[in-house]
Amino acid sequence: MEEKVIYFDETLLNDNILDALYDMRFEVCTPIQSACIDPIIEGRDIMGVAQTGTGKTAAYLLPVLSRLDDGDYPGDAVNCLIMSPTRELAQQIDQAMQGFGYYLKDISSLAVYGGNDGGRYDQELAALRKGAAVVIATPGRLISHMQMGNLDLSRLSFFILDEADRMLDMGFSDDILTIAKKIPSTCQTIMFSATMPEKIEALAKTLLKDPLNVKIAVSKPAEKIKQSAFLCYPPQKLRILGTIFKKDYRLPDAQEEDGVTNLQRVIIFSGKKQRVKDIAHSLKKMKINCGEMHSDLTQAERDAIMFKFKSGEIDVLVATDIVARGIDIDDIRMVINYDVPHDVEDYVHRIGRTARADRDGIALTLVSPEDFYLFKRIEEFLEKEIKKNPLPTGFDKGPDYNSQPGETKKDKGNAAHKSRGKQSRTRKSKEHNNKPKKSHRSSNKQSDEQGEKTQKSKHYDRKSKRVRTSKEGLPHNSERQAD
Repeated sequence: MEEKVIYFDETLLNDNILDALYDMRFEVCTPIQSACIDPIIEGRDIMGVAQTGTGKTAAYLLPVLSRLDDGDYPGDAVNCLIMSPTRELAQQIDQAMQGFGYYLKDISSLAVYGGNDGGRYDQELAALRKGAAVVIATPGRLISHMQMGNLDLSRLSFFILDEADRMLDMGFSDDILTIAKKIPSTCQTIMFSATMPEKIEALAKTLLKDPLNVKIAVSKPAEKIKQSAFLCYPPQKLRILGTIFKKDYRLPDAQEEDGVTNLQRVIIFSGKKQRVKDIAHSLKKMKINCGEMHSDLTQAERDAIMFKFKSGEIDVLVATDIVARGIDIDDIRMVINYDVPHDVEDYVHRIGRTARADRDGIALTLVSPEDFYLFKRIEEFLEKEIKKNPLPTGFDKGPDYNSQPGETKKDKGNAAHKSRGKQSRTRKSKEHNNKPKKSHRSSNKQSDEQGEKTQKSKHYDRKSKRVRTSKEGLPHNSERQAD
């Protein structure tokens, strides 16, 4: 059955929000937006299950901003609190807020998150005392402000938990409950989660009142992501990277340009920050223009690296899973899993960085014998076998995917013995000589969060009433440093 298309101007959103959406070339709601916008405006609590990239940020921001604009809310109070598991996601939400709220008067936002910059706390304190209609915060930092008496939530009208499962996985359960006890019983609560395990159900029962349950079945990656893998031993992985990044290298059996790998717009994921550092060090020795993203970097360094990557100043980003969730970059051409994530959902989030905004993308995974079990679990989840590429010309034979566990361990041990010295030397490499000098924000179109179904208008004549005589003042890529 064909899914019904809902346009934003068919919803209850007010004209100021619709004007901003029109100028940003947003017309069609994604499924999560269609299901949530009107109920939120009507005052319903929401329990939404949807992956990053489906448009869930807009699904709660648009109706809440519309209500704040229409309603008589106190100007000296925090009216909306949005909880985010990471600083990066908090910054992204704040940036989206600036675009969606462009025509709204007197509705300000503040991103509150931890970092190594001592001056940030003072800036946050000053902004909180002045008043901010919308506060976007990580749990730890918000608790810190609450303990210092810097934040009054007694007049809060909207409480939003974004990526609630991630927050609980990161150990923020007690913090969330502590915060929830400080909000009034009349507060409208909205929760979004990528998955719905028992702990999320329990939290929802604690926080939500007669919620509308919305589930968008998008847990599997988009079909347009071309997934494949190389079966290899750990010492072969860096050589594989060096080979596939050679000019005009083509993946086996690739169709036309779809399988051509190149150095532009590539993210390499690894589950360990030390390995990220080692990979970046090795790639730089190969003269590959890359940067690294992990928890050892300061916030200013993270911002600078993301700016360089988004602007094309660097071609390859090597990152831990800190980038896998919540960061919207709409033109990633290829994602490489240097190792297999332990969680199937993490795999989905990783490769979901590519093939966005109606583009195709390539997802490669380097699978060593110790990760065979994890990779087979991923295939079971996807209900299909992921294509196994033959190793490039000149490589020794890789491991047998169908080997018995004992054979696999033996092969792995032999390979590890031969390469132990080389790996040890690699692990000792350090990468702190190229620290970025300045923190920037990139030009990041708000359409990133719209998901795959939002399209440029084919029906703009339906919105002719909103065509403005002058729009020079509107930045379509609305930017703001989250300070």
